Amino acid sequence: MLLSVIEQAFLLLALGWLLTVNIRRGQDYPRLLVMTSGLWFGLAAITCMLLPFSVSPGVLLDARNAVLFVAGLFGGPVAGTMAALLAGGFRWWLGGEGASLGMLNMALALAMGLGVRHAVAHGRARLDTVALLPVVLVLHLTTLGLLMPLMDADERVLLLSVSWPFLLGMVPLTLMLILILQDAEQRHREQKALRASESRLKAITGALPDLMFVMDEEGRYLEVMASNPALLPDTGEKLVGLGLPDVFASGQAEQLLAFIRQTLRRQGVNTLVYELETCGGRRTVESTAQALEGHFGGRQAVVVLTRDISARVKHETELRIAAVAFESFQGMLVTDAESRILRVNRAFTDITGYASEEVVGQTPRLFSSGRHSPEFYRQMWQTIRDKGHWQGEIYNKRKSGHIYPQWLSISAVRDGRERISHYVAAISDISQRKEDEAKINHLAFYDALTGLPNRRLLAERLKQAQAVSARSARQGALIFIDLDNFKDINDLWGHQVGDQLLQQAAQRLNQVVRETDTVARLGGDEFAVLLGELSEQPAQSAARLEHIGHKLLEVLERPYVHEIHSLRGSASLGLVMFDDHGQTADDLLQQAELAMYEAKSAGKGKLRFFDPVMQEVITRRLQLEEDILRGLSEREFCLYFQPQVDVRGRMVGAEALVRWRHPRRGVLAPGAFIDVAEAAGLMTRIDRIMLRRACEQLAHWARLPAFDDFSLSVNISAAQLYQPGFVDDVLALLSETGADPGRLKLELTESMLLDDMPKAIERMRALKKYGIRFAIDDFGTGYSSLHYLQQLPLDQLKVDQSFVRVLPADQNSLNIIRAIIAMAGSLQLEVIAEGVETPAQRALLQDNGCLLYQGYLFSHPEPAVVIERIRLAPLPAFGR
Repeated sequence: MLLSVIEQAFLLLALGWLLTVNIRRGQDYPRLLVMTSGLWFGLAAITCMLLPFSVSPGVLLDARNAVLFVAGLFGGPVAGTMAALLAGGFRWWLGGEGASLGMLNMALALAMGLGVRHAVAHGRARLDTVALLPVVLVLHLTTLGLLMPLMDADERVLLLSVSWPFLLGMVPLTLMLILILQDAEQRHREQKALRASESRLKAITGALPDLMFVMDEEGRYLEVMASNPALLPDTGEKLVGLGLPDVFASGQAEQLLAFIRQTLRRQGVNTLVYELETCGGRRTVESTAQALEGHFGGRQAVVVLTRDISARVKHETELRIAAVAFESFQGMLVTDAESRILRVNRAFTDITGYASEEVVGQTPRLFSSGRHSPEFYRQMWQTIRDKGHWQGEIYNKRKSGHIYPQWLSISAVRDGRERISHYVAAISDISQRKEDEAKINHLAFYDALTGLPNRRLLAERLKQAQAVSARSARQGALIFIDLDNFKDINDLWGHQVGDQLLQQAAQRLNQVVRETDTVARLGGDEFAVLLGELSEQPAQSAARLEHIGHKLLEVLERPYVHEIHSLRGSASLGLVMFDDHGQTADDLLQQAELAMYEAKSAGKGKLRFFDPVMQEVITRRLQLEEDILRGLSEREFCLYFQPQVDVRGRMVGAEALVRWRHPRRGVLAPGAFIDVAEAAGLMTRIDRIMLRRACEQLAHWARLPAFDDFSLSVNISAAQLYQPGFVDDVLALLSETGADPGRLKLELTESMLLDDMPKAIERMRALKKYGIRFAIDDFGTGYSSLHYLQQLPLDQLKVDQSFVRVLPADQNSLNIIRAIIAMAGSLQLEVIAEGVETPAQRALLQDNGCLLYQGYLFSHPEPAVVIERIRLAPLPAFGR
């Protein structure tokens, strides 16, 4: 009996262990857990039946009912029924007299277990040892009681004798099994709750846009939870197991490690903001750390919640910028949707004069100047409603009442429902800008010296006058005025006197014409007068125009007073009339200018009407200008050379003279094209090309023994001399061509030196250092003084051919030549006479001390090959 009870006890304990393992292993599979539990309960009941102890033949006692009771109590209906069916089927298979009662006994045990389970589930019973003891006792008493009908009197006595040992064994064992399974189920519920809690925590952390780290006191990552991997540090590998130095630069790693250790020391919440290089780029993050209670993996640890605050930082920065911008130098004004002013900044007060408290609650109508119509404001607000913004120039009124121009920008601010909630206006005082624009406009359309309209404004008014003339059928006229000899006055008396003369001339012109007419300064000493609506009859218009022209000449011929001096002047006028015949403003200016040149050629103080024949002259000039441009591109311009000889008739040098090999007109001298080239601004280009070719020719001749000590003179224009970089250009040409500077002589005229004497001297001296020599061409025709000649680094004076040509008949010219030779001797300068055409002229020059000559007596200008042939040929000396 005792052995059987012990066997049953071990069997029940084994069942408890198996079910505990089953619960732990099958907690993730609830249905499978129920099925396997039913199977284990059933097999345990069958095993109990295989190890019974017999009370009498056919009457057996075992722990099957305890197993089935527990199956119903813990396994529930499915597992309990499954166990009962297995046990019942096995008992039916065993057979015997007590099979039916045994199966009934098992059914009652299952029913009791299910009943207690139901009561516990509904709170009518407690699942503890004290509460279950009566139930378990009743269970086993019922088991014994159902055996009575199968026994006779002796057997019943025997049953009663074994009942107490049975009950003392089975009741504690049943309760022990219940406790084991209750503990296993409790752990199962706790683990399930823990898993549910972990699942909720994972869902919560997954929903958060933050990173969560668990880190130990050494800064090592123990656990990482990241809903957005793009926010993880850009390490290229997993973080778990890495330390801060593996992830961050040394300085930042030390900062974060100090943050973690500080959190552990404080045992509270700690916060740090820093920059983090993530997989998604550089971000600003905020880390909040809390020390974990206890240890994590045997180490002190903190949990770190890291949040991307880049957007917040950007927003805060934008707010700060907006705050600064609001207090900028630009006036700012904020209104509500009804245009009531809510706020203004300091700049607004500075611009308008209104303090904040004076305008808050008011509307912008307070600043209205009255200059704009209601339609203007209606269109402005319509644009704001349609486009959300408007900007433009507007006139408003300051607190002082002063009306001023401002640049106004208005933007509508909309709320979440796209309704306008506010308006923001930015204002700038553009008074200074408008004044500057007016000044610029005046400079653009008016002459700074005289205050008269300039050429640009004249052209605009001329177009308007033509339109008026076409509508009214009344002719208009344009007068082109050039002051005679103004350049001479400017050179003699200086630019200041010249400017005063121009101002007086402008005043006099305005005194003659009507207020509706226009007097303009075209530049330099050139003026224009525009007359409108003279007459419908051409003859009357011409007569009236001529009368006005003579009055203009009269006022311009009056003496100009400068200090104690009285300067006389005159002018040349070109007149042209216009109507609706389609002439352009440029055409009229050209025609008037051409007529002016015709007047100037007739002498001082004249006027001329434009003649259509003059247009042919203009056309020829334009054609010649085109030919010059083509000739430059086709390399038609070349050098001819006129020999310079000494007293023995030996060629010692030559003057380089430009010639144009025109394809239709043959070889042209400068007189045929130089005026047009200068007017078109092409002379500087021609001079530069010719200087290069002269240097190339000089370098070539230097290689020929026959040209030993041969020099070459080249004429330099004023535009070339005063051009920026002239000295460097000449030196560069000499370097590139290999020409000897000592054999190059640059010829300059007296008048061009007077344009800017200090600059001329400076540039001449700079070239003189390299051996280049200088000569004054056409000497005696300008305004040179001994004072200037002493300052100039000259080597030679060239007597103008106008003095030489009249020799020997003109005694005055001879006296001038003698004075030039004497002055040159005193200054230790060479003298060369140009234009020598007869032996008598040569002899007279030689007798008076001039030992160098140039002219047709010796040779016309010839190409370089002819000069070489003359130089190399054993011919008699020139002029002998």
